[in-house]
Amino acid sequence: MQRRRPSWAALALDLALGTLAALGQAPWNLWFLTVLALAGLCWQIGRAGGGRAAAWHGFAAGLGYFALAMCWIVEPFFVEPEIYGWMAPFALFFMAAGGALFWAVPAWLAARLAPGFPRQGLVFAGLMVFSDWLRGWIFTGLPWALTGHVWIDTPAGQLAATLGSIGLSGLTMLAAALPLAFWRGGPDRPRAALPGALLAALAIAAAWSAGMARLAQPLPADSALHLRLVQPNATQALKWDPYWSEVFFRRLLDLSAIRDPGRPAPDAVIWPETAVNFLLEQSGTAAQDIAGFAGAPVILGIQRAEGERYFNSLTAFSDRGIGPVYDKFHLVPFGEYTPWGDVMARFGIRAFAAQHGFGYSAGPGPQVMTLPGLPPLQPLICYEAVFPQHLVTGADRPAWLLQVTNDAWFGQLSGPWQHLAQARLRAIESGLPLLRAANTGVSAVVDARGQLRATLGLNLTGRIDAALPGALPPTPWSRWRDWPALGLAAIGLLLAARRRNLRG
Repeated sequence: MQRRRPSWAALALDLALGTLAALGQAPWNLWFLTVLALAGLCWQIGRAGGGRAAAWHGFAAGLGYFALAMCWIVEPFFVEPEIYGWMAPFALFFMAAGGALFWAVPAWLAARLAPGFPRQGLVFAGLMVFSDWLRGWIFTGLPWALTGHVWIDTPAGQLAATLGSIGLSGLTMLAAALPLAFWRGGPDRPRAALPGALLAALAIAAAWSAGMARLAQPLPADSALHLRLVQPNATQALKWDPYWSEVFFRRLLDLSAIRDPGRPAPDAVIWPETAVNFLLEQSGTAAQDIAGFAGAPVILGIQRAEGERYFNSLTAFSDRGIGPVYDKFHLVPFGEYTPWGDVMARFGIRAFAAQHGFGYSAGPGPQVMTLPGLPPLQPLICYEAVFPQHLVTGADRPAWLLQVTNDAWFGQLSGPWQHLAQARLRAIESGLPLLRAANTGVSAVVDARGQLRATLGLNLTGRIDAALPGALPPTPWSRWRDWPALGLAAIGLLLAARRRNLRG
């Protein structure tokens, strides 16, 4: 008789495997632990028997994975710990449990669609690729800590130029599942994994070699434009304090105005998300004053209002006044807006990040901005950079990407580094350089292959002066998006489902 729930010892092993798998994410970048741990999980699910037991295995592993990979989720609750601190453990548990469902459902489906060892584990691996893709869309999407993100800092990450982040997830799950593909005998014969394990190593080596070949190709020349990224180190707990907000504003001005002998003056200065403590419509002559002090146009994140609605926006200040305005459209649930916000507002429940009102309203969508003296750019405000589907491609493709962000919300351990890694992935996918200005770090210049040209780390006050890197031609991914990766995953899934189960 099949057990509906595995033993506590088996679930503890699943939890440990999931936690080890998370160590492939930034800042640890131990990708080989992710592959090994997920291979162990595929074996566990392959031998689980019924759907409920398989789902328990998937859920326990997912719980460990997301609890570590997204442990930064507790940080916003400690900005005002006397008010929100008690919520932190609940936020972590429910975030991890919600993510774990995206592992439990593929495990359950694998047992229902292709029961038996080892086919059940193979089908689980294929379904996990679709689960990663679905996480980018369902409930407004959260494609954070995808299984493929472990490759971003390796040459194999260049595969994303062709197959995107979902292609990288496919590489991870392929390497994890191949030890089962040629298994002969029952699940208690670990030597049977050797042929598939060797093939998995070859698959990783092939992706690695292809990535190194791409990295060895010359990049287009840098543009003649010189840009300055300014990082004021505005910690979130002090950001809106009346005294400290003036200190941070003065830092922004002073860093913007510095002139280095032998270096050209910047063509534009870039400030981070919500850089100033006043609303756009309250700026008066601030646009001309700030641009005059900096000696160049200043692109900055700023909040603005329309009646009782508030927006998280980006604009440019110059001697001509206020330039075009971009409003962030993909907002963080509960961070920048509260679902059913108008109702929640009656009870005083508001989003964390909004300085005014009870949360932000969404802008119309992705757009390309053209500012005087600069090539067309696509602005990405903070969280928007984790969504590849928001990149503008085709005839309207920009010349570069600009992310302004406030990673002070994410703490210091893992969140800012994971956010930076995903921004780098957008550069790989699109073939466009990306510049990133952060309040507390990490500010960065990223070339069109996702490589870091310059960084300014966490909790530092400073600036980066750099030429705008050149753009590559449109990548295969920018033409075809995720469809080739999903098609390959579907083929692999069909092959796995047709594999005959083997008995000892």
